[in-house]
Amino acid sequence: MNGPRILVVGYSGANNTGAEALLRSDIEDLRAVLGRDLHITIPAMNPANLRRYIREGSDLEIVPLPSIFFRTIRKLVQEADIVVLAEGSAYMDTWTSALLWYFLWATHCADVMGKPCLAYAVDAGGLSPWNRKLVRRVASSTDLIVTRSAAAADRLRTWGVTAPLTSTADNALRFVPRPEDASWLTHEWPEAADAPVGIAPVDFFRWPVVIRPWGRGEDLYRWPYYHSSSPGRRRASSVLAQGYARVADRIVETHGYPVALIAMEELDEGFCRRILGEMHRSDRARVFSSREHDASRITWLLRSLRLLTTSRYHAAILSLAARVPQIAVGHDLRLSSLYEELGLQQEFFLRPTSSGVFRDLERRIDLLLADPTYEEAALSNGYREHLDRAERNRTLLRSFLSERGWGRAEPWAA
Repeated sequence: MNGPRILVVGYSGANNTGAEALLRSDIEDLRAVLGRDLHITIPAMNPANLRRYIREGSDLEIVPLPSIFFRTIRKLVQEADIVVLAEGSAYMDTWTSALLWYFLWATHCADVMGKPCLAYAVDAGGLSPWNRKLVRRVASSTDLIVTRSAAAADRLRTWGVTAPLTSTADNALRFVPRPEDASWLTHEWPEAADAPVGIAPVDFFRWPVVIRPWGRGEDLYRWPYYHSSSPGRRRASSVLAQGYARVADRIVETHGYPVALIAMEELDEGFCRRILGEMHRSDRARVFSSREHDASRITWLLRSLRLLTTSRYHAAILSLAARVPQIAVGHDLRLSSLYEELGLQQEFFLRPTSSGVFRDLERRIDLLLADPTYEEAALSNGYREHLDRAERNRTLLRSFLSERGWGRAEPWAA
C-alpha cells in the first residue's frame, strides 16, 4: 500500500442514524479521491454495532475504543498519516464534554506528532466557558476546519479559533439509501401506506452525559459515563413524554393518520417506547429504532412521512430531499442554525422548555397538515442550496490530500 493511513474519528458504533449516514458518505469520499490505495481506521466503542453497516476489508479496519480513550487514540494517531474528524457534533458539549474532549485529544495528538488534521463538515454549538477555552487552544492547531454551516464557522471565529475555516453543508445530504429499501416500510407496517406523521424525539432532560465513578444503574451510558439525573429532571422527562403522547393521540384522533415514533439513536428508543406507553391510541403508532434499522431504512422512512416533528438534526437533513414538511422542537444550536438557513426558524422552531410548547406544536401540525405546500418553497430552495454546498466537501478533501502528496490537485476557495 502506497496510499495514506487515515484515522477517521467520529461517533461510531452508537447505532446513531445520522452518524452512520455521515460516516458512509465520508468513506465514499475518501475512496473516490484515493481509490482503494489507502487504509482507513475507525475506532468504535461498540465495534459490533459499527460492523452492522460498515464492512471491513483490506482498506478499512474497525478497532475497539475503551471508555477511557486517551492512550488508545494517541497510539492510533501515531500509526496514522492523516487524522479526519468526521462527527458533526465536534465542537459542542450539549451531549457530553467527553465527546468534545475525544475530538480535541485526537487533534492535539495530531498536532504534537506533526500529523495533518482535517475537521470534515463538522459543527459548533453550545460550550461551557472552560470548554470554549479548550476549543480555542486545541482546535486552532487543526490544518483545516470545514463546518457544515456559516453560523458554526462564525462561532468558532468568535471563540478565537485561528485555524483555516470554510463552510459547506452536512455531508449526510449526499447519502444515498439503497433503492431496494424504498418499499420496506409498507411491507412491515401496512398502515404506512397512508403516509404517517413522524416524531423523532429526544429526552433533553437526560443530557448531558457526565463523568462520575458511580450512579444509578438506569442512568448508566457506559462506565464512567452516566446520563444526567435528578428528581426534577425525571419529572420533566415524564411531562415531556406525556406531552408528546397527547400530540400523537391528537394526530390519530383528529387527523386520522398513524404515527411513527422514530429513535434516530438507540438511546432514544426507551423514550419513544415511553411515549407509546402513554398514548391512548397506541394501536395506530409504532416505534422504529436505529437499533433495528440502518440508515438506509430510516432514511426511506423519513422521506415517506406526511409530516415530521423532530428534535434530531439528521432527521431534518435526511428528510429534506423529499421536502417533507417539518417542525423542530430543539435545544441546541445545530438544529436552530439549520432552521435559520431554511427560513423556518421563526415560525417552526420551538423550544422544549417554553410555556405552551405542545399547544404551539399542535397548531403548527394543524397548519401543515391542512396545507402540505406551506413550507414547500423554503424546503425546495434549502435542499438545493445545501446539496450544492455539500458537493464541495469532496473537492475540499481532494485539495487537502493533494497538498500533502495524495490524490489529484483541484483548486478550492475558502
